[in-house]
Amino acid sequence: MPDDPTYTPPAVWTWNKASGGRFANINRPVAGATHDKELPVGRHPLQLYSLGTPNGVKVTVLLEELLALGHTGAEYDAWLIHIGEGDQFGSGFVAINPNSKIPALLDRSGPEPVRVFESGAILLYLAEKFGAFLPAGGAARAECLSWLFWQMGSAPFLGGGFGHFYAYAPSKIEYAIDRYAMEVKRQLDVLDRRLAESRFVAGDDYTIADIAIWPWYGALAKGQLYGESGNFLQVQEYTHVQRWTEEIAQRPGARRGRMVNRMQGKPESQLRERHEASDFDTKTQDKLDNAA
Repeated sequence: MPDDPTYTPPAVWTWNKASGGRFANINRPVAGATHDKELPVGRHPLQLYSLGTPNGVKVTVLLEELLALGHTGAEYDAWLIHIGEGDQFGSGFVAINPNSKIPALLDRSGPEPVRVFESGAILLYLAEKFGAFLPAGGAARAECLSWLFWQMGSAPFLGGGFGHFYAYAPSKIEYAIDRYAMEVKRQLDVLDRRLAESRFVAGDDYTIADIAIWPWYGALAKGQLYGESGNFLQVQEYTHVQRWTEEIAQRPGARRGRMVNRMQGKPESQLRERHEASDFDTKTQDKLDNAA
């Protein structure tokens, strides 16, 4: 699918061929379920249907952090959603998230189940439910929410923009890569300047703002996203982002949360489904592979 400099968009766009690239098999211009498939339900109050992408990691990190604080009501079952196989288009998943994106959460702790979708909404819902990692009010709460929504608005330029054209598109388009590389470096500079003046993103305390931003920009800062993008973007220049990234990576909740629903990396770093805290010791992929 070579870049054609003479391409002129038609008056009306029609979907008449695959778009190409890594995710072409799941991209389509319509919503809704493609097949009937009920979702499994475990025994814990919270049922998470997700995958260990940055958006999925946000939620599992928060859940593990809540459990580390002693919030037993945050116990959860994390079910793996294979987005490459189209699990997100099953009828059960679409009933929880009509947008067919991970993560999706079902809270069964009350008399009626509550569905929550979009990762930022899930973080806010859980932080308010348990009264943790979110300032109660005033300027501190406003700062936290501002940075949470900064992440929600910025990350699509990193993932769907830079990541797609740099790593996944069927052809390399200089204009697109330059456009989004410029924007991602601007975002890293925004974050670096903020972290030059405060320990965490919203101030002195670790909040859902950090939990939202770290899986995206922390992974980018460590060269863990999009192949050689770390060198391409010279991420080591952002020294305050590097300091913040390392500090969060040392938190047990962050380390555990990053493992859940993970399907890439070393087998010992993958806990593809999580149903009990003991699963981290007994059901990582290396142990399952050795038992097979």
